[in-house]
Amino acid sequence: MQLGVRDVARILNVSEKSIYRWIQAGQIPAYRVNDQYRFNRAELLEWATAKKINVSTEMFREPDAGPELLPDLADSIEAGGIFYRLEGTDKESALRSVVNVMRLPPDMDRELLLRVLLARESMASTGVGDGIAIPHVRNPIVLSVNRPVICLCFLERPVEFNAIDGQPVQTLFTLVSPTVRIHLYLLSRIAQALRVPAFMDVVLRQASRVEILAAARSMQTAHTSSGALPSGRAHE
Repeated sequence: MQLGVRDVARILNVSEKSIYRWIQAGQIPAYRVNDQYRFNRAELLEWATAKKINVSTEMFREPDAGPELLPDLADSIEAGGIFYRLEGTDKESALRSVVNVMRLPPDMDRELLLRVLLARESMASTGVGDGIAIPHVRNPIVLSVNRPVICLCFLERPVEFNAIDGQPVQTLFTLVSPTVRIHLYLLSRIAQALRVPAFMDVVLRQASRVEILAAARSMQTAHTSSGALPSGRAHE
């Protein structure tokens, strides 16, 4: 579903005036269709993630979709695996190292996954700042996986990723999902986690697998108790 200006203002909890200002400045991904602006949900969430802007849970509503169990962040990371000291001298070789270690179905075409990850990077970097990137495919449907996985990898040396803050990347959360809704949901959960000091601490110091998963589960408990993603106001 494409979103209009009013939808986006509600999702980001800002005024429509702010949305138009961002459009005119070329600061937010938007398309002009029949004299109206339209927004792609995946692109919008990627943009909000990079800008560290919270989003409303309305982002994940599918008008024609039936009930769907949304996954835990910690379970998805555990399924994808946590790996340390991966080699890579540039974006492509780093992503190749990640794809090689990811826990994927035996029949998964890893070369295809690498190509679609690189294709996504060619459109815009998934580096979100602080030495962290969130590589993911543009369209999760093309991979036909039966469960979501987030592979957390720490590189031996930082590599240039054209990140939003100009810092090289050493930490990658690589996401593969079975549906668009889960894709958007997990992107938002990663983005939310990276704004939690306790989780950022274990990530930046490359803590043990046990510590990282415990920090992720702690956030999931708090998230479940609150019943919703935070929807703090963005800077206008």
